Amino acid sequence: MELDDDIDEGESYSEHVDIDSARKIIFDLLKAVGEDPDREGLRNTPDRVARMYTELLSGYNADPAKIINGALFNINYDEMVLVRDIEFYSLCEHHMLPFIGRAHVAYLPAGKVIGLSKIPRIVDMYARRLQIQERMTRQIADLLQTTLQPQGVAVVIEGMHLCSMMRGVKKHDARMTTSATHGAFRANLATRQEFLDNISRGSKPLQI
Repeated sequence: MELDDDIDEGESYSEHVDIDSARKIIFDLLKAVGEDPDREGLRNTPDRVARMYTELLSGYNADPAKIINGALFNINYDEMVLVRDIEFYSLCEHHMLPFIGRAHVAYLPAGKVIGLSKIPRIVDMYARRLQIQERMTRQIADLLQTTLQPQGVAVVIEGMHLCSMMRGVKKHDARMTTSATHGAFRANLATRQEFLDNISRGSKPLQI
């Protein structure tokens, strides 16, 4: 069965990947592990994988200003804004294996809010890189703090890492949780607890 590997029209993926070099590297890797890259099932694999990385690593060339695209609105609102259960996938920079999960992002406005769709796009921008979960969590929080200048920002990410599930310790049920906070979420215990209560309410266990 032939796979449909076309990239959807309208998607803007990174062009920084050297497709020809990546294709050759994957071809050589297949030979290095004892496979025949010229057999029918693998004949197009180097090209598929090379093109796949233009999508999976598209976050490197993403421009935050273009993602936000002016979607900042002045409003007299100072209660918590929370977007929870934002699914993401990323690649661990240590083994280039996937880690997947969900992000919960909240902020306390100080006269300005951001368009709803922009927060998941910001999560994707940082996820679509070679990453570690700790850095990704901090990057999301820092960008929102810099962009909105709110009273505070909180980000919690829950991730499942295939590098610890498929190899090494092989712990299939292990979950990693990271957090980053600014302003009121760091200084005020009640505000932080409200955020944590909101993201835990009704949530289902993370699973593949």
